[in-house]
Amino acid sequence: MQKRFSFGGILLLLFFWQFSQFSYADLPRSVGSQALPSLAPMLTKVMPAVVNISASARSSLADSPLLNDPFFRRFFKFPEQKRQKKQSRGSGVIIDARKGYVITNNHVIEKADKISVTLLNGRELKARLIGVDPETDIALLKVPTGNLQALRLGDSDRLRVGDFVVAIGNPFGLGQTVTSGIVSALGRSGLGIEGYEDFIQTDASINPGNSGGALVDLNGKLIGINTAILAPGGGNVGIGFAIPINMVKKVVEHLVKYGEVRRGVLGVQIQDLTYDLIKAFGLKPNQKGALVVKVEPGSAAERAGLRRSDIIIAVNGKSIESSSDLRNHIGLSYIGERVRITLIRNGRIRNLYAVVADNRVQGSKISRYLNGATLKETSKGIKVYKVIRGSNAWNLGLRKGDIIVGFNRRELNDLNDLANRFKHQRARSIQLKRGDELVSIWLQ
Repeated sequence: MQKRFSFGGILLLLFFWQFSQFSYADLPRSVGSQALPSLAPMLTKVMPAVVNISASARSSLADSPLLNDPFFRRFFKFPEQKRQKKQSRGSGVIIDARKGYVITNNHVIEKADKISVTLLNGRELKARLIGVDPETDIALLKVPTGNLQALRLGDSDRLRVGDFVVAIGNPFGLGQTVTSGIVSALGRSGLGIEGYEDFIQTDASINPGNSGGALVDLNGKLIGINTAILAPGGGNVGIGFAIPINMVKKVVEHLVKYGEVRRGVLGVQIQDLTYDLIKAFGLKPNQKGALVVKVEPGSAAERAGLRRSDIIIAVNGKSIESSSDLRNHIGLSYIGERVRITLIRNGRIRNLYAVVADNRVQGSKISRYLNGATLKETSKGIKVYKVIRGSNAWNLGLRKGDIIVGFNRRELNDLNDLANRFKHQRARSIQLKRGDELVSIWLQ
């Protein structure tokens, strides 16, 4: 008797046949006595390294910089403010069991004064914050060591669109949950989610509470930290983003060493290569890189010999795909590090060597008003990194952590823009963000 298969049955057979071909990913060929594909053996090893993060903070109902300033509280009697408890939940990943290092997103633990880590077995640990990098949305925690299990770190540079991935986290407070999908795209940037973006895009479901969780490959290696979703209707539409583990590794190195990321700069203005630019420069149709639009005088780039119209195609042998790729690479290099820059100039490939410079600038170089302040550029504005007590900047009212966003009530682009405004405009006021408030400082 001839056997007949329905269309659905044929698809099912093709599905199992396709999975049977994935020997390179070491997928299990059987579960018990049944010859069925399953991710369970891999997940059994991986899931104990993914943790739940609980962060709480107490804040006043009417927060004010004056009310929180001990100097003002010393001389004025303010009524006690009622305080409310704010709590956030997310996920994290143990990346070093011996040292007790746990990675999560900065937005999960931001402004928290108490952070708890709960393991898969229900064991709760008190976590200490080592450092954060808001620009990449990464935070590094440390928990007591002993009976911890860490994830093996993969190589996100080897990912390809179409590779299978698994997302693990604690969505909606339900407890540990696993979703699967593929890598939908690589090198996503310009989304405005973070300051430094190089996202892995995936259709594996990432929901509220998954932030800080693990994106792993089929070998159980950590290849990304889940961080955001694109949700135009308020729900998951199958577009999630993870921070590549290779970027995370560099951030962690900085956080362990300094407690923050001390970003470097070359001192160039750059842009992506467009179709018209590729044609105008006579480049190969698929050429990638970053076009140098301007070289800042006295910068590391000028000292290295970089020129306008140079096309940077690699740094230390690593290909540069776009302007954001170059920005990410230099921004995570150590200050004072010597890097080899490969570029195209007049159709020829050349190598130059540059020493990465500090992106922090002394305020005295900008204006006498800012003498005593140390400034640095961020994606959110010009951050006041440090202020010397009693200096011009201190007396003006600037404080550490302030973010300068405007000059004479017009938005600022960068430090060069601020310097030009001081030089060519009559200084009247500076607008800055202090916490959640917008403050104007009037100049005399």
